[in-house]
Amino acid sequence: MEMRLEVVQVPVADVDRSKSFYTEKLGFALDHDVEHIPGMRVVQMTPPGSATSIVIGTGMTSMLPGSLEGLQLVVPDLADVRSELQGRGAEISEIQDMGGVLFAFFDDPDGNRWTLQGETPPDVRTAHLS
Repeated sequence: MEMRLEVVQVPVADVDRSKSFYTEKLGFALDHDVEHIPGMRVVQMTPPGSATSIVIGTGMTSMLPGSLEGLQLVVPDLADVRSELQGRGAEISEIQDMGGVLFAFFDDPDGNRWTLQGETPPDVRTAHLS
């Protein structure tokens, strides 16, 4: 059996504002922005280097804007990515060391909460497996 998580819906109030945030401030690639049927707009975007995309839009979900938590972007160098995103205008928290794994946090314009995680160093990964 094979399963791939390819798309995650993110509930937003203002599609154009959120599209701008994800593409301009976070550097996500815009995959498509279409209205398949009247009232159902689908905007799909992919983080750089990711196999999984997010989708925002209208007429797709009953989740309330800002209700999503826990999406995690893993990056090779958290300090570099944090600095680049701040340079693009994104507000990112300070980096926190949680047992050898580094994290930073941000919200999108609606309050959906995201986590940036630095890649887990091999020695920390090994220690967690014992």
